[in-house]
Amino acid sequence: MAQDIETIAVADLFGPPSPGRERTDARILAAASGIGFMAIRDFPVDDWLTRDKRAQLLNIFALPDAEKAKLLRWNFDRTKKNVYRGWFPLQPTAVSYKEGMDMGPDIANAQTAGFDADDPLREPTPLPAEAVLPGWREAAAHYYLAMEALGNALMRSIARGLGLPETIFDADFDGGISTLRLIRYPLRDANSGVDLSGPEFSVVHKGETRTIIGREHADSGFVTLLAQDGVEGLQAKNLAGEWIDVPPADGTLAVNFGQLLERWTGGRVRATLHRVIAPKTARYSIPFFYEPRVDAEIAPLPLAGAAPFEPFLYGDYLWETATNFVEMSGIKHLREPRRAKAS
Repeated sequence: MAQDIETIAVADLFGPPSPGRERTDARILAAASGIGFMAIRDFPVDDWLTRDKRAQLLNIFALPDAEKAKLLRWNFDRTKKNVYRGWFPLQPTAVSYKEGMDMGPDIANAQTAGFDADDPLREPTPLPAEAVLPGWREAAAHYYLAMEALGNALMRSIARGLGLPETIFDADFDGGISTLRLIRYPLRDANSGVDLSGPEFSVVHKGETRTIIGREHADSGFVTLLAQDGVEGLQAKNLAGEWIDVPPADGTLAVNFGQLLERWTGGRVRATLHRVIAPKTARYSIPFFYEPRVDAEIAPLPLAGAAPFEPFLYGDYLWETATNFVEMSGIKHLREPRRAKAS
């Protein structure tokens, strides 16, 4: 029998120590160490999780093509200087059929973003002009800051659940380079010349052949906070190896955990495979990847039985993994590893 995705009310995470917070911590760790997916509700600024509020961010997809072209990344327009942040267009022959925008911490506060001209992970985000999309920048900034606060609360909860000091992760994430991504999955044109019948492009789900528009993968980092648009399509693989639907309910965020957090916690937190299958209409999603600083050193935690590993810098790990995705193709050579100092 398929295991469902649990929805957890997390209001107690934002209050003082209490039995309610302890129960919430236990439920979060159970989900994180079990199926590796959950949905959350009842947290500050969860009013963002309505169709009207999401539309404030997703209005960027209504921009004319000429305005979107101004936001393109270097691998799609070699006249651009930005290589990690910015717009990625549809790629008709790719399995992952989507377009979207990747934004960094400068959308919330450019003064504290810590730009570094020699490191593409710390480059400015190209943004649409205020006159072209009035109010969009302010909405994106508010949403980014809200997701940062939520990411911090969840990492503190994980720490408490593991029996670690609740602030053990705080210093690494202070000044982090979290990514806010806006994605549109349009309906794929059946006459595009791409053979969608092969196993790479289609699956049978509940007796029906469905096209894959988001390739099966596990996120590479820590915590992903995903706002969906009420359209089904996102699926997670449960412990029995079955694909189950992640409900796109208003007022909730889907939460999953990344491979680096799984490694850092000695496997106590689970990074789960997930994919997106094509719904009957266009689909939008808003993932927020909660990430530490580029120079944060990832070293073994004081957890009994966790396998030791050589410390490394988060930025080096991120660049090596993120540049394997199709929308990042062709940029891996543009950043050299910084490497952690020998202890």
